[in-house]
Amino acid sequence: MGICLSRNTSSSPADNQSSFTNTDRLSSGISQGNNTTTSSSGSSSNVSGNSGFSAASGGSETEAYPNGQILPHSNLRIFSFAELKSATRNFRNDTVLGEGGFGKVYKGWLQDDKSTPIAVKKLNSESMQGFQEWQSEVNFLGRLSHPNLVKLLGYCLEDRELLLVYEFMQKGSLENHLFGRGSAVQPLPWDIRLKISIGAARGLAFLHESESLIYRDFKASNILLDTSYNAKISDFGLAKLGPSESKSHVTTRVMGTYGYAAPEYVATGHLYVKSDVYGFGVVLVEMLTGLRALDTSRPAGQHTLADWIKPHLSDRRKLKHMMDSRLEGRYPSKASVQIAQLALTCLEPEPKNRPSMKVVVETLERIASVNEKARQPVPRISKINPQRPGNFRHAQQHQYHRSALHPRNGGGHQLPSYPLPQRVS
Repeated sequence: MGICLSRNTSSSPADNQSSFTNTDRLSSGISQGNNTTTSSSGSSSNVSGNSGFSAASGGSETEAYPNGQILPHSNLRIFSFAELKSATRNFRNDTVLGEGGFGKVYKGWLQDDKSTPIAVKKLNSESMQGFQEWQSEVNFLGRLSHPNLVKLLGYCLEDRELLLVYEFMQKGSLENHLFGRGSAVQPLPWDIRLKISIGAARGLAFLHESESLIYRDFKASNILLDTSYNAKISDFGLAKLGPSESKSHVTTRVMGTYGYAAPEYVATGHLYVKSDVYGFGVVLVEMLTGLRALDTSRPAGQHTLADWIKPHLSDRRKLKHMMDSRLEGRYPSKASVQIAQLALTCLEPEPKNRPSMKVVVETLERIASVNEKARQPVPRISKINPQRPGNFRHAQQHQYHRSALHPRNGGGHQLPSYPLPQRVS
């Protein structure tokens, strides 16, 4: 769980605009006065005129556009409060998946599709995050579609009730898999960690390249996993449009999570697109070491992971001693060094010296490609005696080598949860 930043800066009035007023290019047209979210009967949901979207749909969209797309119009389903109350059994405690600064997240099932679970995020009336962050999620996720972004299915805005409805992510968060304890949590093998890092990088690269969108709160708890361990970025409440072409950064109130937030942002309130790259570097280090970005139980001077880990990332021997013990040595040494070097570049103090997320994706994919080739069957060379029949057949047999990427003790990794990242203003 991260501790969130909230810092006032001496900025211009424009800097204090809400996330909604800074999202005109992606605005879904939702306004605070819009409370027409129920059907005329008041008991069932009303779907907006241009929407053919159902809570169970969405897979075909991401399959058709593997590189993502910006929808011309928001295509979200509008739910009634009564409908979501029924789906979550009156928001019963035994349906709670997690809780954060926004409120609680519940697991539910809609009346028109009992086979597909959903995740319902309900605003706490005492939440400091409130309407602006709710609106930011609707504006951004309502029109951004990518295989590595969590899918927002719809929303409810009824009187004082603010709710968001998402696809249910069966494997929960990356944070739980890296740091969770108990029999239900199995350590992630190396190849799954690499797959997750590539997926999360692709999602972040899409945000940067599509609309110069700065995510602003990249961390392990905001990376959710589906049943196949495909990573999807969630929680867009702090997302903000990046600077115009003539500027290098935007100035804004500092918000985010200690341990992940870029140093220039914390110090000055200047937010760069590459401020996200720093947070990604921290998550890479977490996946390598199994250590939290922020842990006050560590010795003095080591509370913040990024502050003291760098010398260990640049030295092969030191890195070996810092690798997550739960990997049990089952990882390719060369690939771990390459990813450590990539993490170092992401953690550069100056934003201009950090790679773009496009370069990060290409680097990770190249590392994965090399490791994939290492798994390929190697021909077994043997001497052929032409006088003995059948030797040609034996010469064609292949010997398969087990890669460090494929541990012998595999198995399922079940964690039926959808935790909401904690954020305390």
